[in-house]
Amino acid sequence: MESALFSPIKIGTMQVKNRIFMSPMCQYSATNGLINEWHKTHYISRAVGGVGVVVLEATAVEPNGRISPFDLGIWNDEQKKELEILVNSVKQYECKIGLQLAHSGRKGSRDVPWRGGKSLSKEEGGWDIIAPSPIPFDDKSQIPKVMTQLDIQNTIEHFKNAALKCVEAGFDFVEIHMAHGYLLHEFLSPLSNKRSDMYGGNFENRCRFPLDVAKSVKKTVPKDIPLFVRISASDWVEGGWDIDQSVELAKKLKEIGVDFIDVSSGGLVNYATVKESCGFQTGFANRIKKEVNLPTGSVGMIVNAYQAEHIISSFQADAVFLGRALLYDPYWAIHAAKTLNCRVDLPKQYLRAIY
Repeated sequence: MESALFSPIKIGTMQVKNRIFMSPMCQYSATNGLINEWHKTHYISRAVGGVGVVVLEATAVEPNGRISPFDLGIWNDEQKKELEILVNSVKQYECKIGLQLAHSGRKGSRDVPWRGGKSLSKEEGGWDIIAPSPIPFDDKSQIPKVMTQLDIQNTIEHFKNAALKCVEAGFDFVEIHMAHGYLLHEFLSPLSNKRSDMYGGNFENRCRFPLDVAKSVKKTVPKDIPLFVRISASDWVEGGWDIDQSVELAKKLKEIGVDFIDVSSGGLVNYATVKESCGFQTGFANRIKKEVNLPTGSVGMIVNAYQAEHIISSFQADAVFLGRALLYDPYWAIHAAKTLNCRVDLPKQYLRAIY
C-alpha cells in the first residue's frame, strides 16, 4: 500500500526516508553538558525503530543558557566530540539527525521536572538568568537580568559558534529553538518583552534579535545543511504572540533562507489555557504551510498511524513530530508501517517482525 506518511521528503538538499520525525525532548540527564549512555540508547533506539529524523533535545549554546544543570550543551570541543559519536551511530540506520540550539532565558536555572522543577539559587547550583525584560516566569522564579545590547551580541555569537560545532560534529541539519517561552520566544512575545529600545515594542523590533540569530546561523552552516526553526505559534493568551504574527515571522525566516518551520505552541506563561486534543496544533502548521509556502511540521497529541497518515495525505503539514508517542514506543514507526500495510526498510534483524 502507498503511504504518504512513509513517502520520502526533501528538505533543502537533505533527502529523508519518511515523514516521521522525533521531536526534541529534554532528558535532563547530562553532566557538564555531555551526552552519556542514556542519550545514546535513547536516540539510537528511535533510529533503529524507523523514524526518518531524530532531533536532539534543546542543547544550550552557553552554560547559562541551560534550563537545568543537567541539560546538554554545545559550547566546547569535548561536548562536540561526544556528540559526533552519537551522530555517526544514528546515521547507520538511514536516519537523519539534527540538533536544537537553545537558550533558556528566564526559564533557566531550574531543577529537573521530577523534583518539581523549582528555581535554583546559586547555592543550589543555579546561576543568574537573562531575559528581554525583568519579568520572572512566575512568582517563585528569579527576576531575570535585562539583556544589554552587548549581551544580545554575545548571545548571537554563542549561537553562531554552536552552529559551527554542529557542522563539525556531522549533524545533517540544525534547528533554532524560538518556542516554549525560552529566550528567543521571550523577545517575540509582547507579554515578556517590554523593552523600549530597538529590540522591543512593535512587531519588527520584537523579531529583530531572533531574526539576527537565524541570519547568523544561516551564514555559518553550509548550503547543504538545512536550517529548521521551532516556533510557538500562539501563547494562548489574549494580547500575546499569535498565529497571525507567526505567519509574518515565518515569511521573514523564509527570506533569510530557513528551510523548515517546526510548529508548536505555548510555554511562555504559566497561566495560559491550552485546550489540548489530538492534533490540536496541526492547524497552525497548515496555515503557515499554505500562506508562506514553506515546509512545516506538526507536533502535539499525534498518537496513531491513521491520524499521522491523514495529516500528511491531506497536505496539512509535511512531517509529523512525535514526542510522547515515541517515549512510550520507540518502534512506533515500525508499528505504524504494519498498521498502514506498507513496506519500509528496516534493519534486517527486525524484518521478520513485520513481514
